[in-house]
Amino acid sequence: MAEKASNGVKIVSMVERVKELRERRAALELGGGRERIAKHKAAGKLTARERVDHLLDPGSFQEMYGFAQHRCTHFGMADKELPADGVVTGAGVINGRLVHIASQDFTVAGGAAGEIHCDKIVEMMKNSLKTGSPFVFVNDSGGARIQEGIDSLAAYGRIFFHNTLLSGVVPQVSLICGPCAGGAAYSPALTDFIIQTRHAQMFITGPSVIKQVTGQTVSAEELGGPEAHMHYSGVVHFIAENDHEAVDICKRLLSFLPSNNLEDPPALPHDQMIAPDPSLNSVIPDNPRAGYDMHDIIARLVDNADFLEVQREYAKNMIVGFARIMGRTIGVIANQPNFRAGCLDIDASDKSSRFIRFCNAFNIPLVTLVDVPGFMPGVEQEYGGIIRHGAKMLFAYSAATVPKITVILRKAYGGAYLAMCGKDLGADRCCAWPTAEIAVMGAEGAAEIVFRREIDAAPDKAAKRAELIDLYRNTFSTPYVAAGRRMVDDVIEPAETRRYLALALDSLITKRDLRPAKKHGLIPL
Repeated sequence: MAEKASNGVKIVSMVERVKELRERRAALELGGGRERIAKHKAAGKLTARERVDHLLDPGSFQEMYGFAQHRCTHFGMADKELPADGVVTGAGVINGRLVHIASQDFTVAGGAAGEIHCDKIVEMMKNSLKTGSPFVFVNDSGGARIQEGIDSLAAYGRIFFHNTLLSGVVPQVSLICGPCAGGAAYSPALTDFIIQTRHAQMFITGPSVIKQVTGQTVSAEELGGPEAHMHYSGVVHFIAENDHEAVDICKRLLSFLPSNNLEDPPALPHDQMIAPDPSLNSVIPDNPRAGYDMHDIIARLVDNADFLEVQREYAKNMIVGFARIMGRTIGVIANQPNFRAGCLDIDASDKSSRFIRFCNAFNIPLVTLVDVPGFMPGVEQEYGGIIRHGAKMLFAYSAATVPKITVILRKAYGGAYLAMCGKDLGADRCCAWPTAEIAVMGAEGAAEIVFRREIDAAPDKAAKRAELIDLYRNTFSTPYVAAGRRMVDDVIEPAETRRYLALALDSLITKRDLRPAKKHGLIPL
């Protein structure tokens, strides 16, 4: 029972104060209440706090601003208390490395983002900058808190501004674990990687508004589901079956990355011995028109066949992702001959350019595997701006100052050869397999142009064409011609490729590349 001082003022004991604190913390843990949590979990989703717990090492989470509250007095909000203001924020560690996190709580007013809600997120971003640690944002919100009007709008702007400040300084990862609609979708779009679960939707304009404006009926899943954003828009980088898998992907992704742009990526222990892999000597089909799966080659080149592919189902003619060689993180960029013959098109150019620039920002060496017959022809590609989009690759590779190692496996034709980090775009090491064909264009097309008269005049045009195609190929389309011009540093046996990459990475670890002083380059966006 509380005592009273001599002046009659009530004295509250420490025991009572601690009891009150515990009750308040218990209320925070309950979020929107047991009924809403039960409904949330029945939909197959984890709560905001469960997502934090699964992401971070046990016992490492230190919550910040748990008792922060909105100050809105409009539309019944004056006496409405929202636990943690609808977003759980704080710091913790993943595999012993510091991260800052914000996890929206859909059980609290649908995770609606108001002024204080957004400012809590911004504070985590500021802490990421101060400490040089990644920022992870778990999105699960119905959008802006309408009752707060322009205050919530301005607060979103502060998030976008700080997304931009963090860009290229610390990794930013967004998990889309529920709705992410309207302006809220632009924060994930400003981050480095987006992981979307199967039950989440992300869009700027909802189905009802689209129907009202255009008359077109579309479901939320068709409009903003993970398949839509992976296959068509290219907005998301990973699809997770559920919240658990989304968290696992996030943890695996961060394991490849440095905590900030002043650090090198974490290195894992490795076996110093690298044995030749004879299977690589027969992986390329003898028929130059036959396809093969570049994933098979990547798996043989990297440590333990461990390859984290980014945007696997988007622009499948281009493969990008993270791996390790001798324990060191690398970024892999590779043509996929099994899809559109590995041609470069608009989407493949955008996909690879962004990945290259991310790796360059975070000190991740680039390994490029080349088998490219050229840029995708066609009116649709030309009208869509293939010149501008393809130029992004040229810019991204040319601007990159991290170690750049290129391996030419088979075809390397025309401008696409250059766009895949040819020697003249600054590749530090460029080697070729004996099957490499480095030329302005394919021998078939070149022969038709160079030897048109000879072919037309020949009694047996087909035989003459075949003869002259071989002549052109043997004259220009062999790796030894390119090696003679120092366009490649060496022609290597495929079985020795992993060893070649390991030695090159080891020798380039201290690379320094000074560039002209400028505010920033102007990539052809």
